Amino acid sequence: MIDSLKNMKRQTSIDKVRNIGIMAHIDAGKTTTTERILYYTGKTYKIGEVDEGTTIMDWMEQEQERGITITSAATTCFFREHQINLIDTPGHVDFTIEVERSLRVLDGVIAIFCAVGGVQPQSETVWRQANRYRIPRIAFVNKMDRAGADFQRVIDMMKERLSANPIAVQIPYFENEEFFGVIDLIEKRLIVWEDEEGTKVIKKDIPKHFVDKVNSFHNLFIEKVAECDESLMEKYLFEQPISPFEIKQVIRKATISCKLFPVFCGASFRNKGVQPLLDGVVDFLPSPVDIPAIVGINTQTNEYEERLAQDDEPLSALLFKLAQDSFVGNLSYIRVYSGYLDTGTVVYNSTKDVKERIIKIFRMHANKKEEVERLYSGEIGAVVGLKISTTGDTLCKKEYPIVLESMHVPEPVISMAVTPATIKDEEKMSSCMKKLCGEDPTFRMSYDTETGESIIWGMGELHLEIMVDRLLREYGVEVRTSKPQVAYKETIKKSVTVEGRYIKQTGGRGQYGHIVITMEPAEPGVGIEFVDKIVGGKIPKEYIPAIKKGIEEASTNGVLAGFSVVDVKVTLFDGSFHEVDSSELAFKNAAIIAFHDGMRKADPILLEPIMKIEVTIPEEYLGDVIGDLTSKRGCIQEIQLLGDGRIIKANVPLSSMFGYATVLRSLTQGRGIYTMEFSHYNEVPSELQKEFIK
Repeated sequence: MIDSLKNMKRQTSIDKVRNIGIMAHIDAGKTTTTERILYYTGKTYKIGEVDEGTTIMDWMEQEQERGITITSAATTCFFREHQINLIDTPGHVDFTIEVERSLRVLDGVIAIFCAVGGVQPQSETVWRQANRYRIPRIAFVNKMDRAGADFQRVIDMMKERLSANPIAVQIPYFENEEFFGVIDLIEKRLIVWEDEEGTKVIKKDIPKHFVDKVNSFHNLFIEKVAECDESLMEKYLFEQPISPFEIKQVIRKATISCKLFPVFCGASFRNKGVQPLLDGVVDFLPSPVDIPAIVGINTQTNEYEERLAQDDEPLSALLFKLAQDSFVGNLSYIRVYSGYLDTGTVVYNSTKDVKERIIKIFRMHANKKEEVERLYSGEIGAVVGLKISTTGDTLCKKEYPIVLESMHVPEPVISMAVTPATIKDEEKMSSCMKKLCGEDPTFRMSYDTETGESIIWGMGELHLEIMVDRLLREYGVEVRTSKPQVAYKETIKKSVTVEGRYIKQTGGRGQYGHIVITMEPAEPGVGIEFVDKIVGGKIPKEYIPAIKKGIEEASTNGVLAGFSVVDVKVTLFDGSFHEVDSSELAFKNAAIIAFHDGMRKADPILLEPIMKIEVTIPEEYLGDVIGDLTSKRGCIQEIQLLGDGRIIKANVPLSSMFGYATVLRSLTQGRGIYTMEFSHYNEVPSELQKEFIK
């Protein structure tokens, strides 16, 4: 391995690599900021604009038409001799899986907030996702040039809504009430941009009339930084000089440990503030060697093992995304955590226990590819040649097997029936749908045997709309769709004890399976919890997995309306077997019988998805909008003041929200906007439940 490494040198040392993502609420300026990053790092020679559909990162037709990011796009650029592997993620909640799988493989994040809107709903969602992986973050308050921009309000909202500990390393500077530049609190200098494209960055002395105010901000800033380091606190208390280098070192350490979140500001669309933000990426966000070593399970010993971010360590890599490319076919995006990956080598998929061959390796730039011979530890790229591997799989060497933690995939909440438009479409539809499902784990397809229709599942109306559109544009398959349907669930309200018997006698060997279980309500979000409490050999151990499988299979079809069953605890505590006639099949069938019988006796109920909605409207429409939400069984949580408008926060059943964009436009003369995301499942009111089942 070491000899091979000598023959091929890294382009950038690993301590100068930054794997970062950009995340935010929709329309906060993620893609606009990314386009400026590419321009100022010399990756592109012209600034792409979202409104004109000329961005590099939003390359899909659907993205350019709608002006939104749908799929996460990766690229690599260089700044101050550092290699920045960058992923631009979507802001729309329907495409949350793109954020989830990107965060799984990133070391740091730029969280962008709108200076007017502040911490918006999807900002909260992506921040929580980053919390789950303990990813260090820096924040960028964008759109400081807009009317109503309030830098301090955004910082206060970060504390209040995100329970974060932000520290402003810059403050905005205005002249004649216009955003003019930023003041760097570390070096106490004014930074301005002297040309329209923002390439001439000038550092100046702070204007005299503003010196006292900056000194006040600087003292508070130093005090907060000093709280994170004893030696710095000592210098601060004894009024000893503290250098910018010392300040940066302490902020870096505190950022990597998620104790502080440095906050920058600017106006990306006006080409102001992006270069200092890039300085923040280099100065404060971690390299692969600054974060804890990746941990996985050795499949041979079943023990936890660490892999260091070093090229001479055994290979460990995670496949985090699949995509179809018109030229090379199946593209598999991977993050190499340890070791290195060469073109032409055979790798071991430890998740699926299969071997795969790497035919080509690419460094991606949105939908463009740069072929390379090797990916080193700490790098992100795409490979061609994997036939069986899917999202979340681990690639390693057979002699050093390890399985890394996969990623959280949210359950889809909405479905729609699709039928092929022609016989030709029918022939292609299934295979093309399979490819789309492979790319997006939150997009699923099933077949309804009763109606003969194919059912597609997704995270929202827009998600399904995009997938149907992609089916037509990318694969030439036209389908007819029905009205979207809500993904209801079933559960129980009381505990019961039931038996399941499956006994059949035939001319030869018979079938005998007998179990006794209790079924009781479980905590929300548990799904189906199976507990084995068989003692004394009443049921042999070899039949327990079959019983569990029967319970899981039975839970896919409830007794009220055939929806999947969730949040039920099943405890197996008694039963009997026959020396000759018992089999796995018999016990599996006994479990199915017991589960369905228990469901009928345990007061089954329907659950419906409840959405968290945030509606922003001019004040004069407040009464009409609240009245409409209330008529939709909405529960108003909070009403906030925003300038001359109002923000309504409410929980509303998804079934009431289809076509709400049109309704809101009508109620507010086109001046209202809203965002919506899944919150939780709740019981359907009894009257509606009876009507629904009927």
